[in-house]
Amino acid sequence: MMLSGERFFQDRREAGRTLARRLAGYANRPDVLVLALPRGGVPVAYEVAEALDAPLDLFLVRKLGVPGHEELAMGAIATGGVRVLNEEVVNGLRIPGAVLDYVAEKEQQELERREREYRGDQPPPEVRGKTVILVDDGLATGSTMRAAVLALRQQHPARIVVAVPVGAASTCEAFQAETDETVCAITPEPFLSVGYWYEDFTQTTDEEVRELLQRARRGDVPAAA
Repeated sequence: MMLSGERFFQDRREAGRTLARRLAGYANRPDVLVLALPRGGVPVAYEVAEALDAPLDLFLVRKLGVPGHEELAMGAIATGGVRVLNEEVVNGLRIPGAVLDYVAEKEQQELERREREYRGDQPPPEVRGKTVILVDDGLATGSTMRAAVLALRQQHPARIVVAVPVGAASTCEAFQAETDETVCAITPEPFLSVGYWYEDFTQTTDEEVRELLQRARRGDVPAAA
């Protein structure tokens, strides 16, 4: 735990190097796969994958927001054709199947657009039986990461590890029960926001995502099979 103002990361790349030191036990293992949540998780994950000598790829997630209250997730879709529902929200609000299908189709189109934008004709990575390290630039409420974990579990990895440079202590604690391991490099109090702990928290661009993935495929970081 750390008090506000004690330190912050210079940028996402430096945060990734810090996070990688906490994940050193996963280095040089053939079963490990690093998956980044775009876009901000990609530069963090690149440094993690490089340090661990592990393959790098993306795990795209799109939240299915309740129409008119899009911040409330009724489910999510993710890379690999996975769809998960928040049964409590769906049943509690009596959301019709047709509404679910409409929202899912719209978000599927956006997910596929991003897949093409970032991955081109490269297929999604095979995660079955792998130890998967899901990386983002931070955890606040954790809603996006939670959707990613639920969706990833449908693809039967051997182990799911959530890893972030900074997170709210309560969120990091909650994820310990939802994953095989959760690694939050720092859990500052008060938390304030993810961006507060970065000197440079400029939005990661599509171009940067593509560039880092291309570096991975060239062999700077092992590309995911």
